[in-house]
Amino acid sequence: MTFLLSEYITAVLIFIGAILYSSVGHGGASSYIAIMSLMGTPIPSIRPIGLILNIIVSSIASYRFIKNKLFNLKVFIPVVLGSVPSAFLGGYLQLPSEIYKVLVGIILIFAGVQFLFDIFKYFKKNSNQPVNFLFGLFAGVIIGFLSGLTGTGGGIFLSPLIVFLGWTSVKGSSGTVAAFILFNSISGLLGNITSVNLISNTIFLYALAVIGGVLIGTQLGIKIFNERHMTNILGVVLIVAGFKFIIT
Repeated sequence: MTFLLSEYITAVLIFIGAILYSSVGHGGASSYIAIMSLMGTPIPSIRPIGLILNIIVSSIASYRFIKNKLFNLKVFIPVVLGSVPSAFLGGYLQLPSEIYKVLVGIILIFAGVQFLFDIFKYFKKNSNQPVNFLFGLFAGVIIGFLSGLTGTGGGIFLSPLIVFLGWTSVKGSSGTVAAFILFNSISGLLGNITSVNLISNTIFLYALAVIGGVLIGTQLGIKIFNERHMTNILGVVLIVAGFKFIIT
């Protein structure tokens, strides 16, 4: 099995994205989408590849973070109950290319701003607020639909929300978000299972990249990881890719 030089470069960038995202419990689909877009991956293949890589990363990340007690069941239950059916619906729907690109572009810019400006530091420090089940359910529906529609796992929306609400801490959200992304990504992929036919054999190369990345990233996230400079760079890449999606 041979690959192009551009595909090896894509795999290296995906490996770095997996390290950064998995260190905070994210699947990293938004970074993979950004990287594949910048490297010229065909648009129809981006969503299913992103979801499959998300499933690989989030399955390993959720196991490792939950094992280290970085998981909140009270937060997880309502958001995942709302998200799974809506992620399936979002995955089933096929948006026109011009609408899909704008929507994904906005999400990438949103994710990039989170990383570039470290918005978590502005959030509440008290992480012991009671969980509102109905609000969590509603939030799960919205986030799940968007994640299935765009091929992202929803972690870029869920993390800041539950930290802002004071339901958990930034570090404590890692396992909750990882498990949420796992369920969402599986549901989104099942909703658009026919898209798997559009995936080339590069998925094996990219899968190896994310496995290596998540093993490193979760270890850093569980122990100690000051990724400020690297996430600044990643934030810029996401924002640039987001604008590229919108204007091309």
